[in-house]
Amino acid sequence: MEKKLLLGDEAIALGAIHAGIRGVYAYPGTPSTEITEYIQQHPLARERNLHCTWCTNEKTAVEAALGASYAGARVIACMKHVGLNVAADAFVNAAITGVNGGMIVVVADDPSMHSSQNEQDSRFYGKFSMITTLEPSTQQEAYDMMEYGFELSEREKLPVLMRIVMRLAHSRAAVTVKGKADPIKILPCAKDTASWVLLPANSRRKYADLVKQQPHLENLAATTPYIRYEHAKENNPMGILACGIGYNYVTEQKEATGQFNILKITQYPLPTEMIRRLAEESSSILVVEDGQPFVEEQIKGILSADYPVKGRLTGDLPRTGELTPDCVAEAMGHHQERYFDIPKNVVGRPPALCMGCGHRDVYAALNEVVKEYPKARVFADIGCYTLGALPPFRAIDTCLDMGASITMAKGAADVGVFPAIAVIGDSTFTHSGLTGLLDAVNDGAQITIIISDNLTTAMTGGQDSAGTNKFEAICLGIGVEPEHVRVVVPLPKNMEEITRILREEIEYKGVSVIIPRRECIQTLNRKLKQKRVEQKL
Repeated sequence: MEKKLLLGDEAIALGAIHAGIRGVYAYPGTPSTEITEYIQQHPLARERNLHCTWCTNEKTAVEAALGASYAGARVIACMKHVGLNVAADAFVNAAITGVNGGMIVVVADDPSMHSSQNEQDSRFYGKFSMITTLEPSTQQEAYDMMEYGFELSEREKLPVLMRIVMRLAHSRAAVTVKGKADPIKILPCAKDTASWVLLPANSRRKYADLVKQQPHLENLAATTPYIRYEHAKENNPMGILACGIGYNYVTEQKEATGQFNILKITQYPLPTEMIRRLAEESSSILVVEDGQPFVEEQIKGILSADYPVKGRLTGDLPRTGELTPDCVAEAMGHHQERYFDIPKNVVGRPPALCMGCGHRDVYAALNEVVKEYPKARVFADIGCYTLGALPPFRAIDTCLDMGASITMAKGAADVGVFPAIAVIGDSTFTHSGLTGLLDAVNDGAQITIIISDNLTTAMTGGQDSAGTNKFEAICLGIGVEPEHVRVVVPLPKNMEEITRILREEIEYKGVSVIIPRRECIQTLNRKLKQKRVEQKL
């Protein structure tokens, strides 16, 4: 055994390697990205030739992971919370097919929306799919739960969801790890065809089996080694039901131990008998959970209607945003002393496009042209270029989800908006933009699509982009007319050419695609730095 200082993401990655995985399938998305990156860079992963190439999107990641599980391998699929929406079709149906080799879907939620469009809680997906959800409270548990989760998955023949939050994913702690990794685990290929072919007759049988399994899964949550019940020294105190990282915020209060009955939850479905016991031994229950009121809503149905349950729904904890030690302390009845205020000379620093970024030149040209069209609307997408909504550009009108720029522009054009312009990045285009482009081509929509290609998945740190050097071929293959697939180099010296091409394609009565292509300044600088280092050797 040895100790390592690990991010929560890194603890999950190392736990998976040490548990004998054959591969990881993922699409980059903060705060989950470092899981796959750690595996990609780990010497043992390279020695074992583990599969760790980025997938085109989260749906393909879950489907590929399920295929590897079918073949008998232990695998993980990793994504951020909104990515699970993209993967939902495969994810939900995987609970019906079941698994063969152990399969864990790791999803990193983002309460307070530090880098996301919403703060949805992935635990709802676990309940919706009727599978076990694990929620570690510490980096140590994140590491340990990987082996536990694989064993559970293979024993119950179900995928397992592991839900973490940003503060656990991106904070470090000392983690005790194995001195030696387990060998890669491979089971024989699945043989029960009827379990994997979801025709209605098979699905009905499998779904009935899944429903019957629920009491057993609930019992597993009550007997997991990660659950904990701590008794107060006094009779009939307030009870605290602490979920995942919420348990850390509770125990940070020095008065917590001995003053409250505390039930720590790290596995779902909820262990209802343990919750009833907590209620019987407590005057009220405070639910401390980072995310939406997932547990608070459920226990109101478990306990009597007049039993006092407090949490986010009652206003005892903030209804939105992530938990903090301060807000948890206040809900526990403790006054937190503030020893300093934010200095007045410290000002906010909103995110901005990097100096030298090609997206800057794209927006400079676009703003120059769009001001000639008072009714123009620019539909944008998820990526660095979303920052075009902020000063100094203020160049975009919408940003909804991955791939929505093209389909929203098409819908607006369908009802008369002109010009309707879509701005999408290279990685986002292959993630979710291809089908929207096909719709536009099939309908002959009059839209102008800008695929701002910086040759990488830049927003999450410069991972490989699935469509690099393929975009012209993709657009032509889908049916965009060759003369209306235009490539430009976004530099100030090319501004006259870029604005001219924009005007020409806006006026074209059909689908046109402009591809401004210049490497991300950050990845370019890293390559140049590495080159200088190599030259000195």
